[in-house]
Order: sequence, then C-alpha cells, then structure tokens
Amino acid sequence: MAGVLEKFLLASMFMWLIPIAVLYGFNHNLFPGSSDLSPHSLTLWSGLLAVISVNVVIGFYIYLAMKEPSDKHEPDPAFLAQARASIQKPIESTEGPSQSREKDE
Repeated sequence: MAGVLEKFLLASMFMWLIPIAVLYGFNHNLFPGSSDLSPHSLTLWSGLLAVISVNVVIGFYIYLAMKEPSDKHEPDPAFLAQARASIQKPIESTEGPSQSREKDE
C-alpha cells in the first residue's frame, strides 16, 4: 500500500511542479528562443507545453499502475465471506404472486 501511495503522491507533485516550471521558464526567458517570441506566442506556447507536460505525467502514472503486479493484491477475507453469503441468500420480494404476473403481461 505504501508503494501505491508513494507513486500517487509523486505523480501529483509532478503534475503541479512541471507545468509551473514550464510557465516560469517561458516567462523568464530560460528556454532558448523564448525571448524572440511575441507575448501572444509566448503565452500560447507556454500554456500548450504546460498542458502537454501534465498529460505526460498522467500517462507515466498510468504506465506505472499497469506495470504493477496484480497477484500482489489479496482481497479482504471478511469481505469475500460477506459477498458469498449475500449471493447464496434468496431474494425476498415484497410483491405478491399476483402482482408479479401482472407485470409480465
């Protein structure tokens, strides 16, 4: 459980930090060629790259989740026992036999 939480917190942190770093880098001319762009183009490119960076982080998080072994997780035995009992229990109906026949017709 700790590994899953660690991956989630790391991905969440990167989803905040990377786009802010991209916006900061464009606004302070840290990227080569960004000083030659007009203010409109600078805003457009920095926003576009920030959105793409968030999508890359989300894709990486999904990749890590899919790569995680599925046999590592075991369901709760109490939950399984309760689920089996609910499946085997007959369904109680509040309707009489005449009402159920009327619905079928």
